[in-house]
Order: sequence, then C-alpha cells, then structure tokens
Amino acid sequence: MKKIILISLILFIIIILSKKEYNLTEDAIRFRVIANSNSSRDILMKEKVVDELSDFLFKKKDSINEERKYIIKNIEVIQSRIDDLFKSNNYDLNYNISYGLNYFPEKKYNGKIFNPGNYESLLIEIGEAKGNNYWCILYPPLCMINDNFDNDKIEYKFKIFELFKKIF
Repeated sequence: MKKIILISLILFIIIILSKKEYNLTEDAIRFRVIANSNSSRDILMKEKVVDELSDFLFKKKDSINEERKYIIKNIEVIQSRIDDLFKSNNYDLNYNISYGLNYFPEKKYNGKIFNPGNYESLLIEIGEAKGNNYWCILYPPLCMINDNFDNDKIEYKFKIFELFKKIF
C-alpha cells in the first residue's frame, strides 16, 4: 500500500512540474479576420477567408518562435490564397494583412476575459473592416473549438496514468 501511495505521489509531482501553462497575453499569437461590413456577402467572405487559411495556419508548431517564423515565411502564400479566393468569388475589395502588434478590443472566450490592448497577431482587414470579426488564438492553437462545444464532455487523459494502469 505504501508503494502505491509513494508512486502516486511521484506521478502527481511529475505531472504538476511538467504542465506547461501559457500566459495568453505574452505567450500567444492571435489571429483575427475583420469583415468589410455586416452584409451577408461580406460576412460570408470573412468566413471563407477563415476557412481557406485555417488548415494552412493551424499546423502543429512546437514553439511560439516556430509559429512566428512560419507566419513571416508564408505571408506571400497567405496573400496568394486570399487573392485566389476573392477572384474565384468575384469579390473585388482590397484587404490588408498585418503581422505584429495589433489592437484588440476586450474579448470573451470560454468564460475568460482577454483585456483590450496591442497583442502579437496576424490580422486580416477586409475592405473598410467595419464588420464583425473572427478571432482566436493561433498559438497555442485555441481556436478550433467552437462556442457550441460542450467543455463538460471533454475527457482528459495523462499518458503516465494510462501506463500506470497497465502496470497495476
């Protein structure tokens, strides 16, 4: 019995020490796309831009520096994808891509409040950029869960506990 308690305590300490916590103001890169207006066509194009770029941008990166390098290296690819998307949809508005410190108003996400301010981000402004916006956290990737997702149904597993169960 003492062995099990000791092993459990050691496992608990290992998990606590290995847990990486992100400061979502300093250790994060945000992603934001602002529609030209709230017309149905403009909102649809904003969503198409997000869809077009999501698979490309949300590739697993091991560090924030790797994410930064990926974005900078691929700005022209992002522009090309948006150009092709606009052309294929007969949508001839201009857009602006900005990577660096960009202003974000207060945001609420999964019950957390993110203060307004300038944050490292990839920002795409379509046309006059007066419409609704899509935003998420690109790194660490905290965007792919939508607001309708039921957090109570998430099951967390730790590999070390799974191995421990197999041994005993």
